[in-house]
Amino acid sequence: MSDDHSARLALPYLAAGQMQKHVTVNEALTRLDALVQTVVVSRTLTAQPDAPADGALWILPSGARGADWGLQPTGALMRAEGGGWMRVPAGDGLTALVADAGEIVVRHGRDWVRLGERLGVAQALGRLGLGTTADAANPFAVRLNSALWTAREASAGGTGDLRLTLNKEASGDVLSLLFQSGWGGRAELGLVGDDDFRLKVSADGSVWNDVFTVDRATGRITVGQGAGRRSVTVFTANGSYPVPRWARSVEVVAVGGGGGGGAGAFGASGPRFGGGGGGAGGTGRAEWSAELLGGTLDVVVGAGGPGGRGTAGRDGGASSVALGGTVLLAASGGGGGGPGDSLGGVAGAGGRGVPPANAGGASSIAAAGQAGRSLDRPDASGGGGAGGGLDSTGLARAGGAGGDGGWATVRAAGGAGGAGAAGSAGTAAPRPALASAGGGGGGGGAAASGAGHAGAAGGASGGGGGGGGAGISVGGVGGDGAPGVVWLVAVG
Repeated sequence: MSDDHSARLALPYLAAGQMQKHVTVNEALTRLDALVQTVVVSRTLTAQPDAPADGALWILPSGARGADWGLQPTGALMRAEGGGWMRVPAGDGLTALVADAGEIVVRHGRDWVRLGERLGVAQALGRLGLGTTADAANPFAVRLNSALWTAREASAGGTGDLRLTLNKEASGDVLSLLFQSGWGGRAELGLVGDDDFRLKVSADGSVWNDVFTVDRATGRITVGQGAGRRSVTVFTANGSYPVPRWARSVEVVAVGGGGGGGAGAFGASGPRFGGGGGGAGGTGRAEWSAELLGGTLDVVVGAGGPGGRGTAGRDGGASSVALGGTVLLAASGGGGGGPGDSLGGVAGAGGRGVPPANAGGASSIAAAGQAGRSLDRPDASGGGGAGGGLDSTGLARAGGAGGDGGWATVRAAGGAGGAGAAGSAGTAAPRPALASAGGGGGGGGAAASGAGHAGAAGGASGGGGGGGGAGISVGGVGGDGAPGVVWLVAVG
């Protein structure tokens, strides 16, 4: 222990019989004035001030300049006194408030470090506010724009893992993350009122809707309002379809083109049959995993078969979906109706499938032409009605009605058969966004003089064309079959 100064703060002692004791006492008081409740003006100013206030303190940064400051080491505690400068010895542990930065620093070795870096352990705090004021309701409160939690690496003495554990006292309590906007609740995630994991959302913070719940015992998820995304793309002409990246599967409905109705027979005498109705386009359905499909599908939409003009109606074209040249699904076109002659007017067959699509109607001279079929495949387009015939006595028969499309789903009415007139066209589905079937065209009526009446076109999406009615000078032309359609539904 020194006889001249104190061990820690180096305050000078009075010597026995010392003259001018006030000098020593004042020196000790000056040093205490610097070291007790220490406040420094700055620790970043590098230029020595010209006229500092007496007693003002600075911590010298690296690169300090000036007649007095330039002679002192970085970190020195300098005091302005009576127009001069004095270096105040600062021991480890001295704390100082830095006025211009609003921070508290601690002397550590030859450096000054922020107080937070030297705390090490802070136990049993009642409240902590970071950038804001904590209160009784929120004893831990933080206001900031970003935050980072990172695991302590094994090289730093940690395990490399990071696990946040949140715990509640009882099953009926709430353990959740509440997400707010404008201080109103919008989403809540966690164990809300029981031990099942759930997410719920709100538009106003008062009425909440369950999004999903995960059963803690089975892991089974229940979706409160339903889940999934569906996007429908309808092709009425050939094209390509890029499978959406978000899709989990792709559903497809393909309908081939409808067959055209056959032309009616003609002649001055004998039995003369109307043309047969065209068959509806075939319908195919499939569902595929989007992951297996990959890129782009090639779509072909079958054309409707033209109605016969003195001939049989033409078959409808096939619709198909292919991937890289491999056909994944095909729906054949409906068969064209046969031409009327002295023996009959054969119905056009429905497009192939399981079950086959609806066929057209056959002509008759003993009754009205047969109606197009609706029930061979109740979810598909309707067949075309047959044209009306003339018997050997010259009695003219009416054409048959077109078959209804989608009889068991969204019904598209078939066209009416003509009685001494042309048939009526088949209709499209009244809800085209919900159904892909069209009604068959009505058959034209027979004429006891002149030309037979024309059959009508099939409705949208593969309806068969109606057959032409029989006539004296010329048979009625058959109605055109409707073109097909392809629906692709991406499911996410």
